[in-house]
Amino acid sequence: MSRAAHSVQFENLRLKAGLSREGAADLLGVTERTVVRYESGESRPSPIAIKWLQEHIDRSKTTSSSSAFTFIDLFAGIGGLRLGFESIGGKCVFTSEWDKYSQKTYRENFDSGHEIAGDIRNFSRDPSLIPKHDVLLAGFPCQPFSIAGVSKKNALGRPHGFLCDTQGTLFFDLAQIIAHHRPAAFLLENVKNLERHDRGQTFATILNVLKNELGYEIHHRVVDSRPWVPQRRERIFIVGFLQPSKFKFDELVIPAREPKLGSILDPHESVDPKYTLTNHLWTYLKNYKDKHEAKGNGFGYSLFGPNDVARTLSARYFKDGSEVLIAQPNKRPRRLTPRECARLMGFERADGSEFQIPVSDTQAYRQFGNAVVVPVVKSIASLMKPHVAEAIRHRKARPRQPQPVLPFEESSQHAFAHG
Repeated sequence: MSRAAHSVQFENLRLKAGLSREGAADLLGVTERTVVRYESGESRPSPIAIKWLQEHIDRSKTTSSSSAFTFIDLFAGIGGLRLGFESIGGKCVFTSEWDKYSQKTYRENFDSGHEIAGDIRNFSRDPSLIPKHDVLLAGFPCQPFSIAGVSKKNALGRPHGFLCDTQGTLFFDLAQIIAHHRPAAFLLENVKNLERHDRGQTFATILNVLKNELGYEIHHRVVDSRPWVPQRRERIFIVGFLQPSKFKFDELVIPAREPKLGSILDPHESVDPKYTLTNHLWTYLKNYKDKHEAKGNGFGYSLFGPNDVARTLSARYFKDGSEVLIAQPNKRPRRLTPRECARLMGFERADGSEFQIPVSDTQAYRQFGNAVVVPVVKSIASLMKPHVAEAIRHRKARPRQPQPVLPFEESSQHAFAHG
């Protein structure tokens, strides 16, 4: 085997093992620069290095075999979907998240036994680098489809949805991975507006790919988080099964009693004063609201107390906190703390310990604003559980070959662009 072939083999094994170059260096007892030389062809990786990488992959397979099922966590954020499916016995065997700050929070909270992969496009080009799995989870990027994202791109004269040349096309990378691995089931999450984007054409294209081109039975439902947490947050969930199932979204168990903000708020006296708005910012927000109310618009801040239910927490919360301000007796209002945001999104660890927040407040607000509401995902995962088990049994009894990727990638993107 040539040096170039050895380099390709080494890099493929590293990626399949879910290791960063730094992680591979630690495993092999070499410097990261040595790993770079192996992959560039500058140096030939030793047989023992190849052997150790393969053994690392084999150990991961052995570990995952003891779980009820395996899953991969794509566009993982800080692990909200993962928490839901770990709660029903799943084992995560691969994670992909491009944002370095989200990666930091994810690592702090999950001992995966595998590194966090970055750009998913590196893996959609060769999906065999991703370990085999039973279930695929993906909160694929929603900015091209959200109301705010569409409005911003329209104002700037930029395309959105599948015409966006960045995040909008990532759905097709996701579809390539599904086409190759044929997971028994999947759960996809996105913003509610995905259904209505471009007069429904975007969602119709997604359903066409999943149903007709990939051959999955599809169920979808918009779920409001309000019965689970004190926040109005509507998200669309798309469930797919490789074989016909008896799954029904109508059977989702919804809590009867809606919680209020007081259940997640810290006592006023224990909140750091830095979260109280400055006089300058508070004056600005009041004037801004007054100006728009005079024009008949509803723009402006929202003020809440312990008996209220909050508006949707967004990734822009770090800017001024205006969508969810907490009233304080005899004081200017304050932002939620990052810890309160964690509770508002349902990020509570199964062992009772707090979800770790190792990043700045700014990054924490972005991360929780982009996250899923964990109790909602746990409820959906519980509903899916028996159907996932049945789908896995059926797939093992009748294995199917990976499907070609290019036809749907070409036809769907072309149809959407010219539809």
